[in-house]
Amino acid sequence: MDWKGEISMLGFLIDLDGTMYHGKVAIPKAKEFVEKLREKGLPFLFVTNNSSRTPEMVANHLQEMGIQAFVDEIYTSAQGAAQYMVEHQIGKIVYMIGEEGLEDALTKMGFILSESGNVDAVVQGIDRKFTYEKLAKAIQFIHLGAEFINTNPDHLLPSDEGPIPGAGSIAAAIQTAAKKEAVVIGKPSPIIMEYAIERLMRKVPTLKRENIWVVGDNLLTDIKAGVFAKLKTALVLTGISRKEDLKGLDYQPKIVAKDLEDLIHQLL
Repeated sequence: MDWKGEISMLGFLIDLDGTMYHGKVAIPKAKEFVEKLREKGLPFLFVTNNSSRTPEMVANHLQEMGIQAFVDEIYTSAQGAAQYMVEHQIGKIVYMIGEEGLEDALTKMGFILSESGNVDAVVQGIDRKFTYEKLAKAIQFIHLGAEFINTNPDHLLPSDEGPIPGAGSIAAAIQTAAKKEAVVIGKPSPIIMEYAIERLMRKVPTLKRENIWVVGDNLLTDIKAGVFAKLKTALVLTGISRKEDLKGLDYQPKIVAKDLEDLIHQLL
């Protein structure tokens, strides 16, 4: 189908790692893709499962690679976790397992971080200084009635040295010991998707949900989240998923693009 006829009505939720960049290196045509969206006046948000960075840090990272980005164009799983806690009135005292991005999101929303006393929720993201002591504290708070919230289910993350454990691996350890499933915020959870859709549509009130595209490199997170949210989806083969991975899936992207240049030609 030719989507160009409805181009002026489109909006985009765009993944970052594997879609816009690999580590510190921009993916070819990432800069041009974003420039094309701006040129055509199309609204977009960068939506990431990464809870370790603040929106300011993410925007700076993109800008360092030559990709123009602003803080209000970033939505992280850490922000989603804080928003979820506010909306569900979970309480104000939090035991946090995470890094700067999660701490920033929680404290900006008025949460108090604590390692003792009465705790309303254990909120956990990626933590590259995770210890046995942190695991023990988390399960003790959960056994005492604290809610358990996990920023994202990613079990593995790419790194320069090879795969490393992600937030989902830490959550698995806590869940096993505490015998309690976490509320998962990040993709493919509908929680982060609904928040991102709402945020994008607030920016452009005339935007219709059915005209929002999810762009990402991961079938199991980005594309699955988009399909379940009943959005159009575009898989770019620049990151985790390969074309052969489409076989046997009970959901499929609307578009498969070999790279961002191909996606520009197909969509814009």
